[in-house]
Amino acid sequence: MMNAPVELRSASSNTSKSAVLDSQNNPVAIPPMPDYNGRILAYTATGSVIAAGLAQGLFAGWMIWTLVAALIWPHVAHQLTRRTFLRHSNRIRQKMLLVDCAIGGGFIGTIGLVVIPSISVLLMLMFSCLIIGGVRQWVFGSLITIAAAGAAVSVVGLAPSPQSPLLTSIIAILATGCYICVTAFYSHQQARALMLAKTQIQNQREQSIALSHKLSKYLSPQVWQSIFTGERDVRLETQRKKLAVFFSDIKGFTELSEEMEPEALTELLNHYFNEMSEVALKYGGTIDKFVGDSIMIFFGDPTSEGQKQDALSCVSMAIDMRKHMKIMRQKWRSQGIKTPLEIRMGISTGYTTVGNFGAENRMDYTIIGKEVNLASRLESLAEPGEILISYETFSLIKDRIMCRDKGEITVKGFGRPVPIYEVVDFRRDMGPHRSFLEHEHSGFAMYLDSDKITEKERESILLALEDAADRLRREEE
Repeated sequence: MMNAPVELRSASSNTSKSAVLDSQNNPVAIPPMPDYNGRILAYTATGSVIAAGLAQGLFAGWMIWTLVAALIWPHVAHQLTRRTFLRHSNRIRQKMLLVDCAIGGGFIGTIGLVVIPSISVLLMLMFSCLIIGGVRQWVFGSLITIAAAGAAVSVVGLAPSPQSPLLTSIIAILATGCYICVTAFYSHQQARALMLAKTQIQNQREQSIALSHKLSKYLSPQVWQSIFTGERDVRLETQRKKLAVFFSDIKGFTELSEEMEPEALTELLNHYFNEMSEVALKYGGTIDKFVGDSIMIFFGDPTSEGQKQDALSCVSMAIDMRKHMKIMRQKWRSQGIKTPLEIRMGISTGYTTVGNFGAENRMDYTIIGKEVNLASRLESLAEPGEILISYETFSLIKDRIMCRDKGEITVKGFGRPVPIYEVVDFRRDMGPHRSFLEHEHSGFAMYLDSDKITEKERESILLALEDAADRLRREEE
């Protein structure tokens, strides 16, 4: 009279078994209760009520045929849904259940609304509707059941008495309870299977996230995010874009490598790269690669804030790196590194080819073009602590950053000499209102940025400066 409510199966099969994996990735079979089995159980339960009613004279003798129909119908429904055009129908389970509701309602009306048998059949129908199709299916099923029962009552009429004999009532209650318990058991089994599958999916998701975070260490965060969000495909493709390209290296690193042990040198270099990377990411730069003591960064891909802002972010990053290098140099000196390490930088803005280069099984996300060569050349020409930029970069940032004309240079790939400029500082930080102050001598180094100092730190710094000044005065006297 109704479908089995719970199973994990494909739409093309009513008898397939479901399986999920446990925490050790072993298959765990979930025995399904197909529609066929569920319908047999429900109609057998109804048939037992009919047989009891016939035996006790509650139902008319001709209703023996309803008992025969109750035992045959599940097999007929099974063949209809598997071997006719109905097998291609969408949501066949819900539709066949509505047919069962019509049959059940007709049976309730035929027996004249005898209370306990009617409630027994009604409970089985409504229980199945709620589990299989939710409230919507329950509403439609209820309407169809009531309509069918009303139509049957109008033809047959009400029973002389709404009460049923004790044996018939007991069989009806037991049959209904048996059906509900069996279907509830399979519902519980499905719930356990779904919970196990959910747990496994969550575990796999956490493993995927952990793996993706590990892989992100080998890619720039912007590139990694565009790949894992699906914005960019991992295939060999490039495009032309206007980017701001940055190169830097450490002046004096070669001499330092001859003085230090490889382990100490590696630690120093990794510390330098880590600090510079944090500065680059703060300004939104895409870190291309580290080569020796050199860093290559570009702005404008995979995300861009516009040519002007990209160039300004790139130069701002370079200025911040130069200031940060002075802080690191003081720290290195305290660790016994006497060689003065200075950073030199070059920046160029123009059209480059950016994208995935390499082979299908090994790609590198990078940029090529004459602007890359120009930035590298500017970096090699820069003096220690100097930032050299191309004319196009200068034209984009000159209203915010003070620059000094450095003349022209000849670069391979450019038809005429290229004007270059030296970055001095932000215009807002020039003059008496600048927020920072720096001074450096042998035995003394100071870098002060008043905008970044808290009130608590300010008092400590003033005490330290006063103590240093008093000591210098006493030694002079």
